[in-house]
Amino acid sequence: MRLIKNNENPINESKIINQIRALGIDMISEANSGHPGIVLGAAPILYSLYAHHLRITPDNPNFYNRDRFIMSAGHGSALLYATLYMAGFHLEMEDLKNFRKIHSKTPGHPEYKITPGVDMTTGPLGQGIATAVGMAMAEARLREKYNKYEKKLIDFHTYVLCGDGDLMEGVSYEALSLAGNLKLNKLIVLYDSNEITLDGKTKQSFDENIKLRFEAIGFNYTKVNDGEDYQAISKAIEDAKKSNDKPTIIEIKTTIGKFSMNEGTNKVHGGPLAREDITNIKERLKLRDITYNISNDTIEDFQFFIHERCAKLESEFEEKLNKLDEDIKKELAFLMGDEKALPIKDLEYIEPDNQIESTRDTSSKILNSIMKDNPYMLGGSADLFGATKTYIKEDGDYSSHNYLGSNIFFGVREHAMGAILNGLALCGYRVYGSTFLTFSNYLIPAIRMAAILNLPIIYIFTHDSISIGEDGPTHQPVEQLAQLRVMPNIEVYRPCDANEVIGTYKIVMKKNSGPSVICLSKTNIKILDTTKTTEVENGAYIIRDSIRKLDGIIISTGEEVHLALEVANRLSIKGIDIRVVSMPSMERFIKKEDEYKEKILPIGIKKIVLECASSMPWNKIVFNDKYLITLDEFGYSGTKEEVYQEFGFDIDSLEEKIENLLK
Repeated sequence: MRLIKNNENPINESKIINQIRALGIDMISEANSGHPGIVLGAAPILYSLYAHHLRITPDNPNFYNRDRFIMSAGHGSALLYATLYMAGFHLEMEDLKNFRKIHSKTPGHPEYKITPGVDMTTGPLGQGIATAVGMAMAEARLREKYNKYEKKLIDFHTYVLCGDGDLMEGVSYEALSLAGNLKLNKLIVLYDSNEITLDGKTKQSFDENIKLRFEAIGFNYTKVNDGEDYQAISKAIEDAKKSNDKPTIIEIKTTIGKFSMNEGTNKVHGGPLAREDITNIKERLKLRDITYNISNDTIEDFQFFIHERCAKLESEFEEKLNKLDEDIKKELAFLMGDEKALPIKDLEYIEPDNQIESTRDTSSKILNSIMKDNPYMLGGSADLFGATKTYIKEDGDYSSHNYLGSNIFFGVREHAMGAILNGLALCGYRVYGSTFLTFSNYLIPAIRMAAILNLPIIYIFTHDSISIGEDGPTHQPVEQLAQLRVMPNIEVYRPCDANEVIGTYKIVMKKNSGPSVICLSKTNIKILDTTKTTEVENGAYIIRDSIRKLDGIIISTGEEVHLALEVANRLSIKGIDIRVVSMPSMERFIKKEDEYKEKILPIGIKKIVLECASSMPWNKIVFNDKYLITLDEFGYSGTKEEVYQEFGFDIDSLEEKIENLLK
């Protein structure tokens, strides 16, 4: 097909597609690593999208009202980088030659803020497509709020390229099911349907009727039978953009490794092609067999399409933006900018008369106070609003009838909740999600992505101790604190009372980047006289000190701090003088200067850890395992008192154990 750029210069679109293919397989060959199958099979999809549909500004890849594109099949990075290069993003040929090399702009899988034009870090299958749902939710909210001031001020589409593997991952089904429920019509999924995975034919494990599946969850479904027909692909995308009440999936039947001697097989999925094969492919594509040989005409022609469609995007947006009043401009400036700190200024919190309150109840009060008249925040729960106490009473529910609601009902979809929060955060919102601490396991892959992306997301995990009792080992967290604490770029907080909860929220709301986990109790506990909101920032501090000679130190977190205090008071009657240190955040304490750490935990004094959870990674604080009163086995179903006694966390047992350790 030849289109006319002007009266004298026809455009050969097939040649542009083939040049993208050649670039991609050259990159993989040079790196001796990569996935050529998707490069050869899906190039017409990416070309059609970038040339004729994506509203983008290559010179300003982070322009806010751009269309988002997520390469959920992140192993197709070479295809994406080749396309971005030819489309005019700030990549040099040298960057393509450095594919998969350390510190390059072209890492093995796409990485946000590393490669211009990459809207999300992808690689683990399912994460990209689920995160895209969050981006589409953000667009729906932005559109409903701000387009009443200026027509079509915010109107971007979110596109995803996914493969069979993405659709097999459970997180994708969770998220797409919610997308259908919410009628996210600006979400368009491009399904590279080649019936091959790394292990072989998909029919061995995946033979669903995609049409019926997606229509059942509220999607439009379209099929393109020939993945080489870029005009049919483009027409399907054009039709999808017209939907006003449903997201769309376009199933595009492709041949993995098209034109390779191993086309249509898993042999071409995940390894570089033989030199002979590359020569043969380029011959079939009518290209010269010269590495990185690109026709300038094809680059100019590709960029011509993009320029014709997108040249005025920024100027038109700025023109509309300038007409808005200052308050609305300020809101949009926050959402569009990199500064995400929201320091707490006016906080409404009323202590209970009896000075007893679970930390989840304190959190509920603080969260409701923070959310008042706050256009930058929203969040929700995986079907546990009542238990986690995270429902915002005055903000309404996010739904297909009200995208301005701040309470997101994720349903029983913890993993999707985590990925969707990532998408919302990537569009500028401060977000939070909640469930039980033991169910954080379901979110770990998405939390890990948030940590890699360095997003300031808040995870509120309640029922944080074996003290929940009767629900038994499936609901009693033991290893969760450890696995969260060892994750890079994340801070875990386990406040012991209302004062520390307030201190925790003040810290996490001031953060500009990086996820925060807040672990909260179901148990009603006393608000202590010696805890301080300001000390949480240090990670650990003294809440009970010795009177005369320091005989030992008990370090504790959460509701176990109250056990530590009771034991310390009992032992003081026996003449054993104990300091109690509350450590709401191990990560913050470890980062403190040595002088402060020595002041709180002086060398030469016995230190005992008291926490009803895994002993890892307490060895960073206490080096002898016998001084770790922790739990490295699953719990039991029974009353709180029975469970505590079973594991030696009742006061009598703790008193005896700690006294013996200090003798």
